[in-house]
Amino acid sequence: MTDKQAGRDEYASLDATAQAALVRSGEVSPLELVDTAIARIERENDTLNAVVHERFERAREEARGELPEGPFRGVPFLLKDLDGFSAGDPFHGGNRALAEAGYIAPADTYLTTKFREAGLVILGRTNTPEFGLMPSTESLAKGPTRNPWNTAHTAGGSSGGSAASVAAGFVPMAHAGDGGGSIRIPASACGLVGLKPSRGRISMGPEVGEAWGGLVARMALTRTVRDCAAILQAVQGPMPGDPYAAPLPVRPYPEEPGAPGAPLRVGYTTRSPDPSIATDAEVVQGVERTAALLENLGHHVEEACPAPWTSTRFFEETMDHFMTAYGVWTASELDKLGHMLGRPVTEDDVEPGTWLIAEPGRSATAMNYFAAIEFFQQGSREMASFWADDGFDLLLCPVIPEPPPPLGQFHDPENPLAGLMRSSQIVPFVAPFNISGQPAMSLPMHRASSGLPIGVQLVGAAYREDLLLRVAAQLEAAAPFEFLTSL
Repeated sequence: MTDKQAGRDEYASLDATAQAALVRSGEVSPLELVDTAIARIERENDTLNAVVHERFERAREEARGELPEGPFRGVPFLLKDLDGFSAGDPFHGGNRALAEAGYIAPADTYLTTKFREAGLVILGRTNTPEFGLMPSTESLAKGPTRNPWNTAHTAGGSSGGSAASVAAGFVPMAHAGDGGGSIRIPASACGLVGLKPSRGRISMGPEVGEAWGGLVARMALTRTVRDCAAILQAVQGPMPGDPYAAPLPVRPYPEEPGAPGAPLRVGYTTRSPDPSIATDAEVVQGVERTAALLENLGHHVEEACPAPWTSTRFFEETMDHFMTAYGVWTASELDKLGHMLGRPVTEDDVEPGTWLIAEPGRSATAMNYFAAIEFFQQGSREMASFWADDGFDLLLCPVIPEPPPPLGQFHDPENPLAGLMRSSQIVPFVAPFNISGQPAMSLPMHRASSGLPIGVQLVGAAYREDLLLRVAAQLEAAAPFEFLTSL
């Protein structure tokens, strides 16, 4: 490939499946794909601040060598600087103390190993808010990641660096994690496909059994549904010592897009579970447009939502218990930070908001935390009745109740409480399914009048990623996802 050809970035518009096909056919080498991706990052990352650790020369060495014969052999990829290690690479989690200490990860997580076994070539790591606590990627350690569609706006969080990287065409897909919307929110903000898999679908080991009491799931952000299906197939499945595991799919996930199936019963809502939050009219339009499209595809669509959704008391109790558990989990993260630094953590080592969240966690009793987990488990059963008892196959709803907001609203060191309160306004549609452990997916189905993407969310019963992928592919074919082809 000539320099002139590289400058045109002819591979940047291709998804990972198409790039891998070029490698298999011999039309392009892994090194050519890697060099093209690196050139694009070097040209545009100063504007977006999406990639915070580079491993370009190591990636080139790997691309020249014998890569595994996986489904994505030779395709460039980025890891999030959170949600798992890559051996010998920096790991900072958006934290200034780890950055100043120059912390290096000791080993790969199981998921990183599976990414490598799929043939992916890791170019570096992407930006994240400190410990993934905010729905916008703006840390004191690394600065804000900017949305490629409008650099004054957030790319979402906590996987905002990965989302911006895929949306800008740095790589066709990138690693992401989701403890309260952190895959789906960035997917919505950047016009991508973002699947949060079922609890236990992808191993969290070996460094942890579960994260945030089981709320965290890990996967990737992709350009297309077929990429999402293929990478899920490549990395799913239990590993030794996992505390629990999702049942294996009946058939490989890549067979779901385009597979025949009976019409499904789909409930949809634009009503926020938080009664104090109104859903923006343009978000409502995106959900209603998608509902009409599903009906045109032959599905049975009606306005409906899970019973807990309409209970103000249930929402208030959920928030009370969530803040207890959230504080405990954050306090635990600071204990882990201390082990990584080799010394006790002080208030100066973390952002003011992080310290504020951890404070109630330090004072919570074991009984407080146990009560929160018990409440989540009971609430999950009530949520699941929408699928198990009411007979719905899918729920359609917003991802976030507004278009991607401007940067600067979520991170005020002088008033960290304001940032936390603003964050709570973004997550009411997504966090319930971290609690229940169900698979949920953001799809780029709409644009705001400003041109910014607006995603819609499909939610399935536990372990029904197959239905999500099948219906997502139908929507993709009926109204091709337009965002990345026009950026």
